[in-house]
Amino acid sequence: PALPAAVVPPHLRDAPPGSVVESAPAGVAVVDALARRLAVQGGAMLIIDYGYEGPALGETLQAVRAHAFTNPFDAPGSVDLSAHVDFAVLGAAAARAGAIVYGPVAQRDFLGQLGLAARAAKLASCSPDAADAVAVAHHRLTDPGAMGVLFRAMALTGNGWPMPAGFA
Repeated sequence: PALPAAVVPPHLRDAPPGSVVESAPAGVAVVDALARRLAVQGGAMLIIDYGYEGPALGETLQAVRAHAFTNPFDAPGSVDLSAHVDFAVLGAAAARAGAIVYGPVAQRDFLGQLGLAARAAKLASCSPDAADAVAVAHHRLTDPGAMGVLFRAMALTGNGWPMPAGFA
């Protein structure tokens, strides 16, 4: 059946028939509830996940088994399923609920602002046996072709709270 128009973002409503539009109403409901608490009680929340700044057409559902992509329907219950987060939708829900929204920013930028390079260098210098592992981990977390841009970070705070580190 056709989706209700309210579920499809306005700029995607004229998409060609058969287009895929992902929607995550449970995620929006969770962010809405937590953002309302932040607006009333204060505090901060950090969201880090695979994601994009949408909304966009297409599907992001994927399955991984034994560190390799696989068909999500091949072995139900025995694969890890995930879908990318639409940070624009979550940020808009949080703002409507009264929270202050920072980001999203790419993981490499977030970790860079938190001083990851200096921390990795210090760790490697203190433990030469771990230097190669530290270098691999640093590269994996910040590589623009992998986790460095596939993951995004977004922070929510109550009014009057300082800007969270990593979002300057």
